[in-house]
Amino acid sequence: MISSEKFLFQPQKHNLKKDFSTDLFSDGSGKPEGETLLKQHIKRLAELQDMLFAHKKYSVLIILQGMDASGKDGIIKHVFTGINPQGLKVKSFSTPSSEEFAHDFLWRCSKALPERGFIGVFNRSYYEEVLIAKVHPQFLAKQNLPKIPKTDEELQAFWNQRYEDINNFEKYLTNNGTIVLKFFINISKEEQKVRFLRRIDRAAKNWKFRPDDLSERAYWNNYIDAYNSAFLNTTTDYAPWYIIPGDKKWFSRLAICNTVLEKLEKLDIKYPDVEYNAKRKIIEAKTLLLNEDIKPLEKTINPSL
Repeated sequence: MISSEKFLFQPQKHNLKKDFSTDLFSDGSGKPEGETLLKQHIKRLAELQDMLFAHKKYSVLIILQGMDASGKDGIIKHVFTGINPQGLKVKSFSTPSSEEFAHDFLWRCSKALPERGFIGVFNRSYYEEVLIAKVHPQFLAKQNLPKIPKTDEELQAFWNQRYEDINNFEKYLTNNGTIVLKFFINISKEEQKVRFLRRIDRAAKNWKFRPDDLSERAYWNNYIDAYNSAFLNTTTDYAPWYIIPGDKKWFSRLAICNTVLEKLEKLDIKYPDVEYNAKRKIIEAKTLLLNEDIKPLEKTINPSL
């Protein structure tokens, strides 16, 4: 399996348009081996998640971003299929509600953060506020901001402030034990067209297609520029961005699963030790159970009742 380092965005030398492929297997090779490896990775991921849940010292936040039809739903379905649901939280973010517009742009995501012991997956995230809002700055008028930036200079200062807010937020999360992993599923415009047509031609997929998807496709280059700017300004050592080739679904799923595994394997997580007295009681309980020498607990009657 290719190391996750290959997909790591490095602001000093990378540009989204020039330096990252959407397909490493254009010749069609690799799929059988990749699907077998994914099954092995999923099994190991389930083991580590169980340990993470018992350890209760860390949480993991996985952010999935990508163009429409990039495969975010499928990644959630396939990569996290073996994880115990009680230790997994998945949240999708769409157009903000009136209540969400009444708060700061990080509020709705803050409410959905995973607690210690959990893996949380964001299908889209607060990054929409420097992506969609940047491509369509008129949306800012709905956010009840103290001042709406209008000039190019004001807008640039506004986006820079949001990048800084995001970095500070992710640093705060990291300081408090949340591992932040950010993935951009990088599909080509041609592959998006193929997937849109599939959604149109297959009745069972019609529900996934929205007419707005086509109008947003017209802003493809604007979105790529917005993503590139976001990566340049919010890639940090503590919350890195990984640019995952997305034209082959099997590979994007495998690459993301592998990257999450690499990170979890490096954490000092283990099942908690049981202190001596508790361990002794467990051994005593085993003896009682084997001998069926179990007596009901005596209930104390409260005379005041």
